[in-house]
Amino acid sequence: MSSRALLLLLALLVAGCGFRLRGSVDVPFETLYVPDAMSGIGLDLKRHLEAGTSARVVNDPKQAQAILQISNESRGREILTLSGAGRVSEFQLRYQLSFRVHDGKGSEYLPSTTIALIREMTFQDTQILAKEAEEQLLFRDMQAEAVQQILRRMSGAQKPRPKVE
Repeated sequence: MSSRALLLLLALLVAGCGFRLRGSVDVPFETLYVPDAMSGIGLDLKRHLEAGTSARVVNDPKQAQAILQISNESRGREILTLSGAGRVSEFQLRYQLSFRVHDGKGSEYLPSTTIALIREMTFQDTQILAKEAEEQLLFRDMQAEAVQQILRRMSGAQKPRPKVE
């Protein structure tokens, strides 16, 4: 079997199972205001929104159809296990993010939602600098996963219905 035929067969199998590359996400708004879009998670969200959705990120909440409001972002580290000598041998890293998406007029695309992520990390006194770098890498990984979860939740959001008085 030639390499072209094998490649075609593989492509048909992957397409037939419903597999899709992560890419464009449909969101129920055209413009979104992301506070702090130039630092931390705001910057990651802005990049992913502009690259993977049809929505534009705007700098003024008055110009936005939707507003992403991040109410809490926290990182924590807790000792998980100790060695026989009483030294730390394992940590649990926690990343938590609370957010909501609303239209600025009292209606919500997404109600207040919390994303909590946990990673476990071994620790050795002889490799303190390497373990600190690993910890920062794990926190960045959790932040990137939180961004992906926010995008998936936005894609499932519904347009808010006008309030009936």
